[in-house]
Amino acid sequence: MRLLLILLLCPFLLPAQWKEQLIDLGADTMHYLVSYPEGYEQDTADWPLVLFLHGGGESGADLSSVKRGGLPQHITEGEQFPFITLAPQNRLGHGFWDLVGLTQLLDDFTAHQRVDAHRIYLTGASRGGLGAWMLAMQNPGRFAALAPVCGAVPHSYAVWIEEDLPIWIFHGTDDQSIYPSETIAMVEQLRQKNMKHPVKLTMYEGVAHNAWDYAYADPELYKWLLAQRRD
Repeated sequence: MRLLLILLLCPFLLPAQWKEQLIDLGADTMHYLVSYPEGYEQDTADWPLVLFLHGGGESGADLSSVKRGGLPQHITEGEQFPFITLAPQNRLGHGFWDLVGLTQLLDDFTAHQRVDAHRIYLTGASRGGLGAWMLAMQNPGRFAALAPVCGAVPHSYAVWIEEDLPIWIFHGTDDQSIYPSETIAMVEQLRQKNMKHPVKLTMYEGVAHNAWDYAYADPELYKWLLAQRRD
């Protein structure tokens, strides 16, 4: 039983399995990648879902670029995780994430796939980290946990973060693109609130803007995510 639990919580190597999809948003479309966990096709159970938002460098019209960083990179390289991974693409090279479109994508995907509504997790890196913050604010009660990586957001926006949302934030101490002081200010603001769960913060000493290389390579992140459940 102990060995089975370790295998479920830790990533293991299998050939990468991505499906390319798109959703019609009316005036626009959003393309996305989806990876299903091993065993999804063989049972009828609902599965946890991780929504990953990439950074600015992967924006545009080349969906394959989403595979080259963060969580999708690990899946592309052969790691398999015990959750569905949803990785949309922001088509705007210099624009922010379409939060309304992301909400529509989640609504549509969860309506047609076997997703455990109590275990939907949100994470993103850089511009996707900002997107993750903002999407969580606009969808209170939806996500079981939030894990932004080197993503800036005004610390005054902490008022819009729900008190029962588990949060783990990652940043590099030498980041010159998004200053770590912005993350620290947000953490301090959140800790002044009556948060149900202590806000976790990991600072990578000597690391620049590529904190995602370290955060998404840490098995503890996925163990922590899967341990969170919305009542």
